[in-house]
Order: sequence, then C-alpha cells, then structure tokens
Amino acid sequence: MAHRSAGTLALPWSQTSQRSGKQRVAADHTLLAVTMILALVGLVMVFSASAIVAGNRFQDPGFFLKRQIAWLAFGLLLMHLASRIDYTFWKKLSIPMLVCIVLLLIMVLVPSLGVAAKGARRWLRLGFISVQPAEMAKLAAVIYLAAYLTKKGDKITLFRDGLLPALIVIGLLSGLVLLEPDLGTVVVLGLVTVGMCFLAGARLSHLLALGLCAIPVVLALVLGSSYRRQRLMTFLAPWKDASDAGFQITQSFLSFGSGGPFGVGLGEGKQKLYFLPEAHTDFVLALVGEELGLIGTAAVILLFAFFVWRGFQIAARARVPFGRYLGMGITLLIGSQALVNAAVVTGLLPTKGLTLPFVSYGGSSLVVSLIGVGILLSISRDRHAGGSRSGRDGLNHG
Repeated sequence: MAHRSAGTLALPWSQTSQRSGKQRVAADHTLLAVTMILALVGLVMVFSASAIVAGNRFQDPGFFLKRQIAWLAFGLLLMHLASRIDYTFWKKLSIPMLVCIVLLLIMVLVPSLGVAAKGARRWLRLGFISVQPAEMAKLAAVIYLAAYLTKKGDKITLFRDGLLPALIVIGLLSGLVLLEPDLGTVVVLGLVTVGMCFLAGARLSHLLALGLCAIPVVLALVLGSSYRRQRLMTFLAPWKDASDAGFQITQSFLSFGSGGPFGVGLGEGKQKLYFLPEAHTDFVLALVGEELGLIGTAAVILLFAFFVWRGFQIAARARVPFGRYLGMGITLLIGSQALVNAAVVTGLLPTKGLTLPFVSYGGSSLVVSLIGVGILLSISRDRHAGGSRSGRDGLNHG
C-alpha cells in the first residue's frame, strides 16, 4: 500500500495496480434488479400523482406516464449499451465531454436557445423534446474527476498541485449551473466532489478548510437572492405562511402525516388533487408517504441504501483506480441526490429543485441516471478474482 501522510485516507487497494489480464464476467444482477424496481415504482407513482392533473390539462390521464415510459425505454437502451462498453473508454472522453457540457450550459443561458420555466432557465429545446444539460453535467463531472484522480494518484494529498485544479474545474461547472439558477445541482456536485476526493486520499484538513471557505459563499448566495432568502425563512418556519411561501412543504408534511404507517392506498391520495405542487416530480416521495405510508417510504429509502451499498462493492472490486473512482463517483451521485431529495420533502433541508433518481418524472434525470447504472454494470463485469460472479451470489464471493 502506498505511504500516506497524516490526515489522509489510506485506501484498501493499491493506487498503481493495473489489470493483469481481462476477467470479464456477468454484470451485477443485484444492482440491475434494484434499479428496475425503483424505475417501476417510479412509473406507478408518476401515474398516480399525475393522472387527474393530466386528464384535466391535456384530456389524457396517461400524458405524463407515456412520456416517462418513453424516456425509460430510451434510458434502458443507453444503459445496456453503456454496460457493454469497456468503462475505460470514458476516461478518454472525460475532457471532450466536459468541454461539450460547458458549451451546453452556456447555450442554456442564451435567451433565444434556453427554455425558461418557473423562474429558471435550465432546458434546451431539441425538436419536440427538452433536455436539461445540468443533469448531464453531474455525470460528466464524475467521469472527469475519476480520470483526474487516477492521473494524480498520491499527489491528491497536495493542495496546489493536487486538489486545487479539480476544484477550479468543478467550480466553473457550478458557476454556470448557478446562473440558471440551480442551487440543488450545485449542492450535489459539491457533495460528490468532496466525497470522491476524500476517498481518493485528499487531506481531511484541506477538505475541512474548503468547507469553512464555502460557508460565506453559500450565505452570500442565499442572502443575496430574494427567492432563496424566502426559501430559507420558510424552512425555518414553514407553518408561519402555510398558505403562500410555505404551502408546498406544509402540504408535503400533510401527505406524510395522512399516510400513517400503511398509507391511504395506492391511487387514493388527496394531496395530488392540486394541493401538493410538483407531486409527480420533486415531491413524489411525499405521495409515496401518503399512499403507501411509512412502510412504503422506508422501502424506497432502503432500496436506495442497498443501491449505494452495492455500488460501493462494485467500485471496491474494480481492477484499476479509474474504475474504482468512477464507480464510487456514480454511486455517490445517485445516493447523494436521493438523500438531498428525501431531506427536502421531509423538511430537513430548504426546498430545492432536485428529482428523486429513477422515481420522479423527468427525462433528463432518468436517462442520465440509467447511463450511470450502465457504467456501474460495466465496472462490475471487470473485477478482481475475489469479486462476485453475479449479483445473485455476490456476497458469497466478496
């Protein structure tokens, strides 16, 4: 094991190990099964949450469901393709992908190109569909960081020549996303960046200093924006203005409260009847709480926890550092976004525009998440001899 200075994380694998011959085995069936269960739960809940609204607005109760199914089919196709491609291929594309994403994020900000909705300019219109480049930016950032951390190796313990260049690149991406504005995506990018750098061996003192420096920046962003300041005040006292600023989060509380332990029954929820805004997108977990109760909500959360556990297992068994960092990054990305979304709908964090991966309505988020799973499946095909041969018997060979 490479020598580590004090204050760094010693990893249980060699930083310089390389693949000694290919060992391509079956993809991890367990991870695939968990992903499919979450996606199917998403289809059911999207239809339950949107049928009445879609029927009244578009005269088609299945309006949102049909689109979600189309995005799911497209995402599954891309997931399959990504699972068949050697994951080291993405290392070569890390810089070109990053450049393309930066260009797309700039295009979003151009009034004649970007599509504005609900006070934010986050979408690009491509024919009859709209895509959200910020979702792509998260995966591109993970791929870039995995390639960068592999290249730097033990130098990540240094600040100027190790940690700082990566922070500048992620800072550029975050700055463009903030201009949309989309603070939720920036929060997820920050969590993933810190997590990947920590697991790669960056000094804890550097990361803590970075966190302290970020506090005044976050405060300036929040206090300098009227709508963010209002969201903070609503977070601190949601019931003070329950009919206006606090309406969404208090309706979310009522959803969970009315669901009780077992829920009111699938399709029987009342909050989706124009009470809970964004019931089929960002706040779909609140509808799960109302219709399926505490048990249903806990089941969804446990599925995400199991996904994260399995993702880290896959990453730990990868043969080369790039595979390990890439696997950890994708797992952190999906896990941290699910965690932030759950914290928002339960009132533990101020409201942000973040979807629940695989479950919420939204094409860009769903497709990008499924591509990430495809890359994880590719990593699972190429692992140490001590790794599992399939998702079914993974624990026996761990």
